[in-house]
Amino acid sequence: MVRCGLERIPVGTTREERVCAHSTRDIMSINLEGEPTVAPGFSEKAPLERYVEPARPSLVGRSRGQLAAALAELGVPSAHRNMRVQQLWHWLYVRGVTTFEVMTNVSKELRAALENRFTLTRPEVVAEQISVDGTRKWLLRLSGENPDKRPHEVECVYIPETGRGTLCVSSQVGCTLNCTFCHTGTQRLVRNLTAGEIVGQIMVARDRLGDWPGERPPEGAIIPTDGGRSVTNIVMMGMGEPLYNFEAVRDALLVVADNEGIAISKRKITVSTSGVVPNIKRTGEEIGVMLAVSLHAVRNDLRNELVPLNRKYPIEMLLEACRNYPGLTNAKRITFEYVMLKGINDSLSDAKALVRLLAGIPAKINLIPFNPWPGARHECADWETIERFSEVVFNAGYSAPVRTPRGRDILAACGQLKSATEKLSVRERMALRAMAMTE
Repeated sequence: MVRCGLERIPVGTTREERVCAHSTRDIMSINLEGEPTVAPGFSEKAPLERYVEPARPSLVGRSRGQLAAALAELGVPSAHRNMRVQQLWHWLYVRGVTTFEVMTNVSKELRAALENRFTLTRPEVVAEQISVDGTRKWLLRLSGENPDKRPHEVECVYIPETGRGTLCVSSQVGCTLNCTFCHTGTQRLVRNLTAGEIVGQIMVARDRLGDWPGERPPEGAIIPTDGGRSVTNIVMMGMGEPLYNFEAVRDALLVVADNEGIAISKRKITVSTSGVVPNIKRTGEEIGVMLAVSLHAVRNDLRNELVPLNRKYPIEMLLEACRNYPGLTNAKRITFEYVMLKGINDSLSDAKALVRLLAGIPAKINLIPFNPWPGARHECADWETIERFSEVVFNAGYSAPVRTPRGRDILAACGQLKSATEKLSVRERMALRAMAMTE
């Protein structure tokens, strides 16, 4: 359950620290005790639906303990369960099988019992789009839905680069938040994904890329050039706010990071949040992965507009949580994401304020050229402006890479994901067509 409300700022903190005195436009009001107060007007979207488990649920995404519970349900004696769990775990997460029949070291009787009660279903690939730069976007239809309602869909994106392949994974159908520069934020929040649906996205990607033992990538696919695995990195930066679906995200990533299964190192898994302060510490303690923060502004008044969650957890609270992130070191830095919006947050004074704001936090600043989408009200900052901004940050001693836009032609870039559940209007389709022509 997400805890709401303000967290008190430590006693002894100066007033300047409380209200971010280095900012030239200070909008947080101060109450009689000197504590900052939250700007009014923010509320999260409530999920419209809950997950409905089918009669034969999938074993994909289950932990060892959950697999043991499934075997107990089938009457497997406790003395045999550990061995059977290891067998199932290997077939599921090392071999990536899709049927029980191929589990040759499992007895026929148990295979039949498993088939009768469970499946190995992943999300269904409804559509695949391949960008000119090799980025792949999959529209995935979720199983386990109410048969009387239309199935829900999410998007998952694969970004190949030299030496690594990054998979951008969704955590919700729609999104809790309403960030003004994000296409996904224009959707309703339909429901949270289960741990199995999160792990299932990774397994679908490996299916499509031939990333299991003995398989080969599809003809013409662009994959990492180091000769290793196709999916090497996971970023929870797809549809949804991961920390508003914390338990499912945690359970899924612990399965993914297990070194006897899918085995993606926690150092190569990043959870991105818009600033759900109460669950930042839990992310470090209970998952232990890398943290990214969607910052995008150096002043509360502007961030309140761009990232409305800031009205609940202002910049001061967010950065205090970042400073106390478990395991934070120079070798395990927090990535601060900053989308470059023309005339909004791209001035040199913004760059200098950003440097002052993050002082003392082991950090990397990821500058993101705004990726347009039909109906967007923002424009991308000029490239010369982005370079000058980056130079200020770099000269202050921070790594400040400018994220190369990937998959723009298929709306797979940062901030562009939107499920086909939310159909594009005629006006949006026309704008999209015009945008593709200009690119």
